[in-house]
Amino acid sequence: MRIRATVAAVSGALALSALAVPAATADDGRSWTPDFGLSAPEQSTGRMAARSVTSGSDLKITKAVVNGGKAIVVGTTAPKKVTVAITATDDSGIADAGTILWIGSALESEDSFGFAQNEESAKCKAAGATTSTCTLTVTVDPAWLLNSDSKTWKVGAAVLSNDGQVVQKDAFARTNLQRLSKLTVNAAPEPVKKGKTLTITGKLSRANWETGTYKGYATQSVKLQFRKKNSSTYTTVKTIKSSSTGALKTTAKASVDGYWRYAFAGTSTTPAVKAAGDFVDVK
Repeated sequence: MRIRATVAAVSGALALSALAVPAATADDGRSWTPDFGLSAPEQSTGRMAARSVTSGSDLKITKAVVNGGKAIVVGTTAPKKVTVAITATDDSGIADAGTILWIGSALESEDSFGFAQNEESAKCKAAGATTSTCTLTVTVDPAWLLNSDSKTWKVGAAVLSNDGQVVQKDAFARTNLQRLSKLTVNAAPEPVKKGKTLTITGKLSRANWETGTYKGYATQSVKLQFRKKNSSTYTTVKTIKSSSTGALKTTAKASVDGYWRYAFAGTSTTPAVKAAGDFVDVK
């Protein structure tokens, strides 16, 4: 496992004692600060301290959407910044929101790890006098990820109303984190005589966050597809399995000019991917 630096969550302009959680160290050695950042509303007497919401409060979080509802797909080196949109309602209106993406049994537990928001405060857009959608971003950096992190993550959401009430949901929603996949194809020989056999090779690989490289994805079902030269539609010819190293190899008869490609449907940990078509001229 690579050495990982401390990941510190961004604190807001006002540290809320009801939300702040001490720095945690996961049992895999990764350290982070699992707290939310929120800004208190301006009042004539200065910043008003936030107070915890009571069960009778009308402050409610109604929705939290990460990355537009799509899985977060991360490669080997480039950090991935995603948007988190939190919708909430209160009779006084919404002042701010905070978020955190994490895994583990509880925020303060030894098995937890995550990434917090980049901004000190959210950009909140009112949809009326009581309801707003607040937008923040979270950056997921592969330098701190383990391959086993490709799974469902919890989405924490906290909201501050204009009258100083706070509601926090540590696991209000879910989002999937996946390892970026790659797929290649090569059909040979080129050109080929009509009726002769083509050999189509390729490789299915995915990001290995622990080595910073792409590693073959073994024993996965991959479709071999063909598209005629003047067509826009691919047809599945057969389905094969990738080898223990992710290699792909099969044969097919050459009949007309066209494009050959491999297509992978994806898994819960790895997104679907299609290779760019390889054109073969049939003589």
